[in-house]
Amino acid sequence: MIAAVSSESSAPPQRLVTATYVVPLRRDRVGTLADLPAYLGWLRREVQVIVVDGSGAEVFQHHAEQLPEGILHVPVDPDLETPMGKVGGVLTGLRLANSERVVIADDDVRYEVAPLRRVIAWLDGYDVVRPQNYFKRTPWHALWDISRSLLNRALGGGDWPGTLGVRRHAVLDAGGYRGDVMFENLELVRTVRAAGGRELVARDLFVGRCPSTVRVFLGQRVRQAYDELARPLRMAFFLAMVPAIGVATAIAGWWVAALVCLAAIGVAEAGRRRADGARFFPWTASLFAPAWLLERGVTSWLAVGCRLFLGGIPYRGRRLRDAATPIARLNEPGAIEPRVAV
Repeated sequence: MIAAVSSESSAPPQRLVTATYVVPLRRDRVGTLADLPAYLGWLRREVQVIVVDGSGAEVFQHHAEQLPEGILHVPVDPDLETPMGKVGGVLTGLRLANSERVVIADDDVRYEVAPLRRVIAWLDGYDVVRPQNYFKRTPWHALWDISRSLLNRALGGGDWPGTLGVRRHAVLDAGGYRGDVMFENLELVRTVRAAGGRELVARDLFVGRCPSTVRVFLGQRVRQAYDELARPLRMAFFLAMVPAIGVATAIAGWWVAALVCLAAIGVAEAGRRRADGARFFPWTASLFAPAWLLERGVTSWLAVGCRLFLGGIPYRGRRLRDAATPIARLNEPGAIEPRVAV
């Protein structure tokens, strides 16, 4: 398996090459797409744009009426429908892409020209490019979520955004990737790397994102904690954190908890300043790091409870058992074999 490369001073040529932009989309009810149609209308002047829509027939038609001309708006291919619907949307988009260089983005991601060109240019030398998302607006729940990103930026592995750049055949030649896991971006990257692909973790490549509603934010808390089952050492840390701090505080006093809070804020601030991040992340987000850690310590136990007592995490009327395929299993002989028709 090829190791990931981390970039903090990336400067590829600022040129646009042929590329495809894939948006997996799904809505449960008819409603506005806000500024997405206008954004995609601008984007189609730069790249091919494919919207793969997993919505029901009525909602699909409503979306077709809102999206501008020149955008390919298609349903998920029937043979690619998956419990984690986004995966089927991505694979359908890769089938239809007219370029080897593909940018996959959630419908709340908002590229500007320079970051878009930068991701595309990096795909000349890498099979997967992982940018850094930042929120274009920062209500309180966005600041809470940003603190997670800052901690991830400070520590190894980097943050996980709502967009990836991929080389089309790096994914298709690996046989696609599992569509029945919760942490689908990690699954894609692990699969490509297990097949010999190269990953770039570009901490200095910032791509805007619209914050979710408070309702969506609250609904994601346990699901995001469930993702850590794919990374056992991190999950073990989060499970042990709150009990360990509680015991230490009971023995030594409240100064222990205060020290942990200050340390969390310090680490988050280091992540904010890393690779020019202070330009995109407000300093107030670092203050939310202790609250996020407490949340993750509690929701990690809830996630384990879902695995043990429910058989998986509830998602759109189903239960997904696995967060992602273990790296060791993907590296077994025969684990990577074509199973998605181009």
